[in-house]
Amino acid sequence: MEIRHALPSDLNALAAVEALCFPPAEAAGADSLRGRLAVYPNHFWLLWEAGQLASYVNGPVTDQTDLADWMYHDPLVHQEHGAWQMIFSVSTAPRFRTRGYAGQVLRRVIADAAAQGRKGLVLTCKDALVHYYAAFGFADEGISSSQHGGVAWHQMRLTLPASPAHPSV
Repeated sequence: MEIRHALPSDLNALAAVEALCFPPAEAAGADSLRGRLAVYPNHFWLLWEAGQLASYVNGPVTDQTDLADWMYHDPLVHQEHGAWQMIFSVSTAPRFRTRGYAGQVLRRVIADAAAQGRKGLVLTCKDALVHYYAAFGFADEGISSSQHGGVAWHQMRLTLPASPAHPSV
């Protein structure tokens, strides 16, 4: 098992897992993923098992405090030294579910955001996953303004403590 950042050659595997994990109205297509990979490949965390993409997390960094729908369509929202790590997808291929892989990747993303001095992380999720993200320390801020894919989303925020070595951005 290996967790690493994305390479351009990972595009097809990412698009395949995304399509398995989300309905078409919510899934990022290959063109969208290609644009994100071109701008922020180091903000894709991929867990590989036996040579197959099992799970991944991705999203830009920005000074925007809330995750908004337009961000999904504009990879230039990414600001490498931004305060907030946004999370667009936490995806695990169905055949790899129930092994804790998404949690492993998410813990890595949280650790990396802390090491980079971010203020925290922001994601949106459906009702059924609020408790899952709460277990990682995310607080439910209520229903998001996001209408992505035509569904209701909860905005979840994990605020990281500022450290003397890495004061919050």
